[in-house]
Amino acid sequence: MAWDAIPGARGCTPQACAYRDHHAELVAAGARVFGLSTQDTPYQREMAERLHLPFPVLSDERLELARALRLPTFEHAGLTLFKRHTLVIRDGRIEHVFYPVFPSDRDASQVLDWLHT
Repeated sequence: MAWDAIPGARGCTPQACAYRDHHAELVAAGARVFGLSTQDTPYQREMAERLHLPFPVLSDERLELARALRLPTFEHAGLTLFKRHTLVIRDGRIEHVFYPVFPSDRDASQVLDWLHT
Protein backbone atom coordinates (compact mmCIF):
# COMPACT_ATOMS: atom_id res chain seq x y z
CA MET A 1 0.00 0.00 0.00
CA ALA A 2 1.29 3.49 -0.87
CA TRP A 3 0.75 5.12 2.53
CA ASP A 4 2.22 8.44 1.41
CA ALA A 5 -0.60 8.75 -1.13
CA ILE A 6 -3.29 8.53 1.56
CA PRO A 7 -4.11 11.94 3.05
CA GLY A 8 -3.53 11.76 6.80
CA ALA A 9 -1.93 8.31 6.85
CA ARG A 10 1.70 9.45 6.64
CA GLY A 11 1.80 10.64 10.24
CA CYS A 12 0.97 7.27 11.78
CA THR A 13 4.55 5.99 11.62
CA PRO A 14 6.05 9.14 13.18
CA GLN A 15 3.36 8.96 15.87
CA ALA A 16 4.13 5.31 16.66
CA CYS A 17 7.86 6.04 16.68
CA ALA A 18 7.37 8.97 19.06
CA TYR A 19 5.57 6.65 21.47
CA ARG A 20 8.44 4.18 21.06
CA ASP A 21 11.00 6.89 21.79
CA HIS A 22 9.10 8.18 24.85
CA HIS A 23 7.94 4.77 26.08
CA ALA A 24 10.15 4.66 29.18
CA GLU A 25 9.04 8.16 30.20
CA LEU A 26 5.38 7.27 29.68
CA VAL A 27 5.73 4.12 31.77
CA ALA A 28 7.53 6.11 34.49
CA ALA A 29 4.53 8.50 34.46
CA GLY A 30 2.22 5.54 35.13
CA ALA A 31 1.00 4.97 31.57
CA ARG A 32 0.58 1.75 29.64
CA VAL A 33 0.88 2.28 25.90
CA PHE A 34 -1.08 0.45 23.23
CA GLY A 35 -1.39 1.14 19.54
CA LEU A 36 -4.72 0.64 17.77
CA SER A 37 -5.21 -0.06 14.10
CA THR A 38 -7.84 -1.32 11.71
CA GLN A 39 -5.31 -3.51 9.90
CA ASP A 40 -5.16 -7.22 10.64
CA THR A 41 -2.89 -8.75 13.27
CA PRO A 42 -0.21 -10.10 10.86
CA TYR A 43 0.18 -6.62 9.33
CA GLN A 44 0.42 -5.04 12.78
CA ARG A 45 2.93 -7.61 13.98
CA GLU A 46 5.19 -6.92 10.99
CA MET A 47 4.91 -3.16 11.49
CA ALA A 48 5.60 -3.38 15.24
CA GLU A 49 8.68 -5.53 14.63
CA ARG A 50 9.94 -3.31 11.81
CA LEU A 51 9.56 -0.16 13.95
CA HIS A 52 10.84 -1.89 17.14
CA LEU A 53 7.74 -0.87 19.10
CA PRO A 54 7.96 -1.81 22.79
CA PHE A 55 4.17 -1.86 23.15
CA PRO A 56 1.42 -4.01 21.64
CA VAL A 57 -0.63 -2.84 18.67
CA LEU A 58 -4.24 -3.97 18.97
CA SER A 59 -6.38 -4.88 15.99
CA ASP A 60 -9.86 -3.49 15.48
CA GLU A 61 -10.14 -5.06 12.05
CA ARG A 62 -13.90 -5.53 12.46
CA LEU A 63 -14.28 -1.91 13.68
CA GLU A 64 -16.12 -3.01 16.81
CA LEU A 65 -14.29 -0.58 19.11
CA ALA A 66 -14.42 2.14 16.46
CA ARG A 67 -18.21 1.88 16.31
CA ALA A 68 -18.73 1.47 20.06
CA LEU A 69 -16.68 4.58 20.90
CA ARG A 70 -17.44 6.46 17.67
CA LEU A 71 -13.72 6.85 17.02
CA PRO A 72 -12.69 9.09 14.13
CA THR A 73 -12.12 7.17 10.91
CA PHE A 74 -11.78 7.83 7.21
CA GLU A 75 -12.15 5.73 4.07
CA HIS A 76 -9.54 5.17 1.39
CA ALA A 77 -9.57 2.61 -1.43
CA GLY A 78 -12.18 0.52 0.37
CA LEU A 79 -10.33 0.56 3.70
CA THR A 80 -11.54 2.15 6.90
CA LEU A 81 -8.61 3.66 8.80
CA PHE A 82 -8.37 5.56 12.05
CA LYS A 83 -7.68 9.25 12.03
CA ARG A 84 -4.83 9.97 14.42
CA HIS A 85 -6.09 10.32 17.97
CA THR A 86 -4.96 9.42 21.48
CA LEU A 87 -7.15 8.20 24.31
CA VAL A 88 -6.03 8.49 27.92
CA ILE A 89 -7.90 5.79 29.79
CA ARG A 90 -7.77 5.50 33.56
CA ASP A 91 -9.65 2.88 35.58
CA GLY A 92 -11.61 1.83 32.51
CA ARG A 93 -12.83 5.35 31.67
CA ILE A 94 -11.73 7.68 28.92
CA GLU A 95 -10.28 10.58 30.84
CA HIS A 96 -8.94 12.68 27.98
CA VAL A 97 -8.90 12.63 24.18
CA PHE A 98 -6.21 14.19 22.02
CA TYR A 99 -7.80 14.87 18.63
CA PRO A 100 -6.86 15.93 16.11
CA VAL A 101 -3.23 14.90 16.53
CA PHE A 102 -0.90 17.22 14.63
CA PRO A 103 1.95 17.15 14.22
CA SER A 104 1.94 13.45 14.89
CA ASP A 105 5.55 13.20 16.04
CA ARG A 106 4.81 15.52 19.00
CA ASP A 107 1.83 13.58 20.32
CA ALA A 108 3.72 11.46 22.86
CA SER A 109 5.44 14.49 24.39
CA GLN A 110 2.09 16.33 24.59
CA VAL A 111 0.59 13.33 26.39
CA LEU A 112 3.57 13.33 28.79
CA ASP A 113 3.01 17.00 29.49
CA TRP A 114 -0.67 16.32 30.17
CA LEU A 115 0.13 13.39 32.48
CA HIS A 116 2.45 15.63 34.53
CA THR A 117 -0.17 18.35 35.06
